[in-house]
Amino acid sequence: MDRLDSEGDLEAAVAWLVAVEPRFAGVVERHGLPSLRRTQPGLGSLLRIVTDQLISLKAGEAIWARIERALPVFEAEAVLALPQESLKALGLSTAKARTFHAVARAFSAGGLDRELPQEEHFRRLTAIPGIGPWTAHVYLLTACRAADAWPAADLALRKAAFNLFARDAVPGSTEMTALAAPWRPRRAAAALLLWSHYRGLKGLPQA
Repeated sequence: MDRLDSEGDLEAAVAWLVAVEPRFAGVVERHGLPSLRRTQPGLGSLLRIVTDQLISLKAGEAIWARIERALPVFEAEAVLALPQESLKALGLSTAKARTFHAVARAFSAGGLDRELPQEEHFRRLTAIPGIGPWTAHVYLLTACRAADAWPAADLALRKAAFNLFARDAVPGSTEMTALAAPWRPRRAAAALLLWSHYRGLKGLPQA
């Protein structure tokens, strides 16, 4: 798949996006190039994204710290050896505990190679019970560095788009998909810019 592997890749993608959508230029002027938000591909990274679903950053960090103490090595067999009740005791919901095991089984079976085409990798990820489009796209963007990953349902992206593009209301995921159509195949860089804009709106340090 096409990837955002380096600062040079990001600079080129941002320059292309600014030509397509000039309002992105203001984000770069205020905050500079966004962070690539890179993580390592693999089981641990996907489990971290699952952990963080639909909860605050602070809560996610606290739960993840307990998980790291219980699982010093993120290997499929080690995750599967922890009963779901033990995972729940670490702070995971019942649904997330089930997803942990489903993800571990998928990694144990193989077939989640970083080099897969993005569409096929997305299909295999979302075939795992508990892995939806948002989780798959965030994993593809941060761990696989897919150049066209686009987590359209992400609330921060939606709020940033509402502000930057002066929308009448916060767009939903369907609207976000339509909005980003002209940015293909560089939607991952657009997501990074919008996350940067959101942090600026909230007065947060850039990631």
